[in-house]
Amino acid sequence: MTVGTSRPAQPQGTYLWGPETSWVDPDELPDGLVVADEQGLVVCFNAAAVRITTVARADAIGRPLERVLPLEDLKGRRWWTLTDPYGGLATRVGQPERNLLLPGGREVLVSARYVRDAPTGPLRRLVVSLRGTEARRRSERSNAELIATVAHELRSPLTSVKGFTATLLAKWERFTDDQKRLMLETVDADAGRVTRLIAELLDISRIDSGRLEVRRQPVDLGAAVRRHVDAHVAAGQAPDRFRVDVTGPLPDLWADPDKMDQVLGNLLENAVRHGEGTVTIDVAPSPSAGEQSGSGTVVTVSDEGPGIPEESMGRVFTRFWRGSKRGGTGLGLYIVKGIVEAHGGTITVGRGPGGGAEFRFTLPVGTPAHLL
Repeated sequence: MTVGTSRPAQPQGTYLWGPETSWVDPDELPDGLVVADEQGLVVCFNAAAVRITTVARADAIGRPLERVLPLEDLKGRRWWTLTDPYGGLATRVGQPERNLLLPGGREVLVSARYVRDAPTGPLRRLVVSLRGTEARRRSERSNAELIATVAHELRSPLTSVKGFTATLLAKWERFTDDQKRLMLETVDADAGRVTRLIAELLDISRIDSGRLEVRRQPVDLGAAVRRHVDAHVAAGQAPDRFRVDVTGPLPDLWADPDKMDQVLGNLLENAVRHGEGTVTIDVAPSPSAGEQSGSGTVVTVSDEGPGIPEESMGRVFTRFWRGSKRGGTGLGLYIVKGIVEAHGGTITVGRGPGGGAEFRFTLPVGTPAHLL
């Protein structure tokens, strides 16, 4: 890749890369780009660099690099004096990305490339890349929130498990069989809660890294919905709390049955816990299927509660979002979205006919390649 001269239409000092048939304007780059010549004078200062440093291009071009970018490390040391790119070791080829500070304490991610005509020759160009730290800070805050949430959610059940087991071990003979059973049932329930939380964390890790595996098998979504409804009724919910409408014939659906159970279980649990009135579950061929059978299946879960405020709908599928009623980790809908998208589907949230929340996800047929 060679450096060409700037076209007349470009601001002074703007460099363009590549053959003339595919010029790339540095102002189109997402990261800040600063180039200094063999004398250490700035010859390129793109738009992203202007935005990140708040230094005008006219105030940068032609000036010494160390004055345009008076960078310091986190210990307050002058970065260009410390690294000495022009007078330092001739074998150096650059600097890895690291956090540095601009005047005023603004943090920026900086990496540098030393361009030489020969491996140990004098420096001909110093190419500096700048990136803001906002995305990294958001990621760090999200990870810190995840750790805090997990610690909080684990503390309660583990305290219960530890307390009951210690009590039983120390005073086993003093309790009746009914008391022992009650304590063991509590331990079992809390252990199950910990297991579910660990499973959620593993799912989040796989979703974030793009490694969520989908083991496709034939799935009857209508039967799966009825199974989840029966479980809620067996747990004490009134049978008339639910209405299931299955519009057939449904296309043959290949999906991961365990992950579909996760999706349905989470959406129904949210509707029961946070919604009111009748919970309606509609299962039908995808509206986009037209006359073609087997294009997809759409599932809609709605309730008659207060619904989700308009200003919150954009955050429903993010980590740690919780509705008006607190409780849970706030990770369930984030995982639901990841599972649906791993199947090639989509999920949306809106307001249902009864005024409550309405979640709708659509799944393509997803027939395994070896069966096509």
